[in-house]
Amino acid sequence: MSLETRVRIASACGLLIVLTLATFAPALRNGFTNRDDGTYVSANRHIQHGLSAESVRWAFTTTRAANWHPLTWLSHALDWSLYGANPRGHHVTSVLLHVANVVLLFLLLGRMTGGWGPAGLAAALFAVHPLHVESVAWIAERKDVLSALFWLLATWAYVDYAKAPSKGRFALVAFLMALGLLAKPMVVTLPFTLLLLDLWPLERTNEGWKALVIEKLPLFVLSAASCVATFLAQRAGGALASIERFPAPVRLANAIWSYDAYLGKTFWPLKLAAFYPHPGSSLPVWKVALAATFLAAMTCLAVMARRSRPYLLTGWLWYVGTLVPVIGLVQVGGQGMADRYTYLPLIGIFVIAAWTVAALGRRAVVSAIAAAVVLSLAALARAQTAHWRDSATLFAQVLAVTGPNATAEVGEGIGLEERGRIADAMTHYDEALRLEPGDRVAHNRVAGLLVSQGRLDEAVGHYLEVLRLHPDDPETLSNLGIAFAKQRKYDEAIARFQAALDAHPEDPAAIVTNLGNALLLSGRTDEAIARYEESLRLDPGDAETLRNLGVARRRRGTTGTATKTRP
Repeated sequence: MSLETRVRIASACGLLIVLTLATFAPALRNGFTNRDDGTYVSANRHIQHGLSAESVRWAFTTTRAANWHPLTWLSHALDWSLYGANPRGHHVTSVLLHVANVVLLFLLLGRMTGGWGPAGLAAALFAVHPLHVESVAWIAERKDVLSALFWLLATWAYVDYAKAPSKGRFALVAFLMALGLLAKPMVVTLPFTLLLLDLWPLERTNEGWKALVIEKLPLFVLSAASCVATFLAQRAGGALASIERFPAPVRLANAIWSYDAYLGKTFWPLKLAAFYPHPGSSLPVWKVALAATFLAAMTCLAVMARRSRPYLLTGWLWYVGTLVPVIGLVQVGGQGMADRYTYLPLIGIFVIAAWTVAALGRRAVVSAIAAAVVLSLAALARAQTAHWRDSATLFAQVLAVTGPNATAEVGEGIGLEERGRIADAMTHYDEALRLEPGDRVAHNRVAGLLVSQGRLDEAVGHYLEVLRLHPDDPETLSNLGIAFAKQRKYDEAIARFQAALDAHPEDPAAIVTNLGNALLLSGRTDEAIARYEESLRLDPGDAETLRNLGVARRRRGTTGTATKTRP
């Protein structure tokens, strides 16, 4: 490679970095949102221990958030060690990871094809597309940008292996893939995309497809293991939607429609939202049939053009194949689709677009149009990033785009509650319950506000309604215990706290402390002390538990201070 070429590549990397940072600069002014940021960072005491032996142990053993992705947890713990509760630092890490992915994608595509121009355009589209805002600007979605980094590094290592096969080089591919899987199970489709790269641009098909597949069997084994771990984690976390709620035909129809809907948002990225309600059985048959016809036609076109334009087949199958784990055939959550799911799949579409533009030749008008498209996408992405400023702003935009739905109403209500607008928050919670009478979160939020207002009987009614539908929900059982304790119904409170613990909550320390409080208030001092000590074993630094343990020991007549009771 000549010095001039190296300089051009370095200059292109610099432009991509500037473009990406300029696009996502608004993220650095954003805070935490109530869309899982508490679960992942701002209300997660394990993460707030920072990067430590305890957080490492927890990261590899927890299925919190209905996932097993220890590397993602550790990245958040490291951020907490560096930035604490300042959300700006957490956003900086996510943006820098995306920058690294952009540069790595550019270098990877250029290295594989020798087409540095189209590689630069594909990387620029990847850098600034508004569909990628959710993956970059949402702190809890760190797993996207982190897993993509290891995906791209594994692909880079595979290119080295393809040029000069050896066990050591293949072991590096497997190791990097494993790290990606530890960040997000989306990486399960990596072996499939490596087969696509064997077709184009690596052109290894002369070795025979059977040999190429056998070669990748260890990677497929990793994928299978990750699928099993993910299924178990999501089942344990209650994230898998029931077949009664979303029957197989409904899931298939939504999956087919979503493929086309993602393409529509790719080429016309307006009205994007952090949550799209699942359409259920409301999709018209003609729409699904039209979407299926389009998918079949595109696939046939790509197959027919595989000799003259092989990038069409590789890019199209990349898009279709990498969406399979998240297309909704296995339904997780209540969304019909999600922008974040396109972070890796759209690489295939961007490759098609970039190499198609390159096929038109070096014309000034083509270059001008491409530049205008990239800059327009960057402007739209900046605007979309600003919607993630806080919870109220985020869900106001969701409601504006998708219309009334329980998830968005609850999210907006929590955001307004965080701003101190209690009456407005209650209005949104009431609307959520009108739309979805059994919504667990809405009932708990309403009940929590009623408890703070001293309206305990009404609060208990909301908690009991949740438990009628979800009898083993730890959060609701614990909240009901608190309400009973405030009513001085200590025996009932103790029973609810114990039931919450029996239901295996994600973070039992607070429930154990509340159980200790109820025992203490009911005069069962020795049992209360035992519970406080148990809570401190789970969370040694909790000030309230230390204080209450001191009160309990003084009440029993034990000398010494609470500080001396640390494990």
